[in-house]
Amino acid sequence: MLARRRKVRIETERMTLRLPGHGDFRAWTELRRHSEDFLRPWEPVWADDHLSRRSFTHRVYWAARAELQGTALPLFLIRREDQQLLGAITLDNIRRGPAQAGTLGYWIGQDHARQGYMREAIRAVVHHAFSHQDLSRIEAACLPENAASRGVLEGCGFKYEGVAQSYLQINGRWRNHVLYANLRGDRRGRTDVG
Repeated sequence: MLARRRKVRIETERMTLRLPGHGDFRAWTELRRHSEDFLRPWEPVWADDHLSRRSFTHRVYWAARAELQGTALPLFLIRREDQQLLGAITLDNIRRGPAQAGTLGYWIGQDHARQGYMREAIRAVVHHAFSHQDLSRIEAACLPENAASRGVLEGCGFKYEGVAQSYLQINGRWRNHVLYANLRGDRRGRTDVG
């Protein structure tokens, strides 16, 4: 039986990063629906029930269980000044033992893009992963043509490591992804982006 522990909350300059809760359903659904055309080119195809309450309830239970078990840290980005949901960031596939690594994924609502929120969230989650979870490596991947995502990763200290062929199904097609990583105590210097 896993012991109960305090749920993670990360405070940044403008946001609180916290686990999703059942009360977030309406804000999440409205943000995802409003941003659908903006997000669609970069995400897997949404299931028919993607925006349903049942699907969201499963998402909330998965997030709580994953955080408790230490396998993922799925967080919503909540702007403190007005409690507005801006997007989400997940440190997933957390591997212990000799790897001490995790994989970062994120999305932001269309109206909140290019305002520095995701950069702020990524830096906070990476700091938390290195200083509180004792991880050594954070990985991230994005489509080669996603200049915004590549820019935010590079601006947060991630280094380009290569290309993974047919890495994920995005918008209904198997797509290559560029791979990035941020290492605790990274001494690699700048790497050339391919």
